[in-house]
Amino acid sequence: MTKPMTRLHNSDTGEIIDREMTNAEFAEYTKHNDFIAAMQAKEDAAKNAAEAKLAALGLTANDLKALGL
Repeated sequence: MTKPMTRLHNSDTGEIIDREMTNAEFAEYTKHNDFIAAMQAKEDAAKNAAEAKLAALGLTANDLKALGL
């Protein structure tokens, strides 16, 4: 599997180098993406739970917006 590319920019010389990520960089990249995906799933679950509670009360998110909440 080809790893994503990374860009290095030397601000002193203006040199730009595009290269494949090292194993360590790829591991950190993967760890970061997994964390972001987990946080997004947590946020989605919280949103779904809130919408379910509103539905149980007969309300929608738009109803709350109309009330200024």
